[in-house]
Amino acid sequence: MLSITVDLTWTWWAVVVLIFDLTIRVLSVIIIPRNRRPTAAMAWLLAIYFIPIIGILLFLLIGNPRLPRKRRKKQERINAYIRDSDANLDFGSLRPNAPSWFTAAVILNRNLGALPLSGDNGAQLIPGYEDSIAAMTEAIRGAEHYVHVEFYILQTDATTDDFFRALEEATARGVRVRVLLDHWANRGKPFYKQTVRRLDAMGAQWHLMLPLQPFKGRFQRPDLRNHRKLLVVDGKVAFMGSQNVTDSTYNLRKNIKRGLHWVDLMARVDGPVVASINAVFLSDWYSETDETLTDEFDMFAVSPGTGDLDCQIVPSGPGFEFQNNLKLFMALLFAAERRVCIVSPYFVPEEGLLTAIQSACQRGLNVELFVSEEGDQAMVYHAQRSYYEALLRAGVRIWLYKRPLILHSKSMSIDEETAVIGSSNMDMRSFGLNLEMSMLVRGGEFVDQLREVEDKYRADSRELTLEEWMKQPLRSTVLDNLARLTSALQ
Repeated sequence: MLSITVDLTWTWWAVVVLIFDLTIRVLSVIIIPRNRRPTAAMAWLLAIYFIPIIGILLFLLIGNPRLPRKRRKKQERINAYIRDSDANLDFGSLRPNAPSWFTAAVILNRNLGALPLSGDNGAQLIPGYEDSIAAMTEAIRGAEHYVHVEFYILQTDATTDDFFRALEEATARGVRVRVLLDHWANRGKPFYKQTVRRLDAMGAQWHLMLPLQPFKGRFQRPDLRNHRKLLVVDGKVAFMGSQNVTDSTYNLRKNIKRGLHWVDLMARVDGPVVASINAVFLSDWYSETDETLTDEFDMFAVSPGTGDLDCQIVPSGPGFEFQNNLKLFMALLFAAERRVCIVSPYFVPEEGLLTAIQSACQRGLNVELFVSEEGDQAMVYHAQRSYYEALLRAGVRIWLYKRPLILHSKSMSIDEETAVIGSSNMDMRSFGLNLEMSMLVRGGEFVDQLREVEDKYRADSRELTLEEWMKQPLRSTVLDNLARLTSALQ
């Protein structure tokens, strides 16, 4: 009798487990693909089908790529406010004879949440790592009213000590210094505690971006990041690009041991576009503090620039409904007529972007891609490599920036007068999970500067050929393909 009871118990448990398993599989097919890219949906379904419990837990933890509803509502309010505020501002005179595709790209950006296109801007590229820190430091020392600092990683160390001393001097003479830094990117890193103590001691107002503090009611998908890098001084000059404020080794023991140093690109800009960069800072400040700063000082004041470049600031990230940076890159790829040059340390394109690049080659364009020979993030490095064969067969020239340097710049230039620089990589993380900021520029003199930087990168790189690539060992191919699958889990 006991044996029969035990058998019935196990039978009922087996039925319950079977029903639960079938329910999970059916619900997964209904829920997961909704409003999700097919590759991402397929990756999640495979994870749940093969490792059900772990797959479900991962999906519950990181399956939603959007910011919490409260933060999205904040973004909508600040976007509306900025649109109302800039309606009566003078954004300078635009360059004549813009091609129709450029005007269409600007309208696309604007409709997706970008700032207005402005003219009469000056921009100077700064490719030297310590040179850019020195230039930002000099600008801070000239501040009279306010300094707005927003960086993904911000550390006080030997390389950045003078930068922080300039902030201390600014607060001492009554300048308002406001600082934003990403929580997860900085917490636990070298000098984090020293950095926040120094910010407190100088009297700066500082806040963590996207803080992951569930016991304080602050929680969202844990791998969302504010990846922006910008500095605004008095609304007259701004800096933006790919570089963080830290030593070029990031002060990490593993990087120092391997001899790794980061190579970055920043731009010093002046003119009306500075107001747009400041608007991005104000948006992020409001998102983290619920504080609006527009009444304290004329935060949208427009100053004349030293050049006549047309510039448009394009913020992107999970606070926006669409992938603004991805759509901008694709618009430029389809508009290019002669050449395309892409610099991206992490290059994991989604299907449409890959098709656009292949189509550019098939139209006869000269397409180049600069990536690092050395990888600092294993999963992204291998996922990126999984696209090399398709790119090489399409005709893309791939340049590997020689180790042990890590090429961290992010830029794209097409033809002779249009370029984009900023914080955005060309990977699915930057398209869907990171808050980024890009600057679209029209002006041959700016593209000439960028071409000089690209020429330097080319001289410091070696070209990867299809013949060399096809000799990769099987184990590398397996790792690359597995990493490619996991990169779609968004």
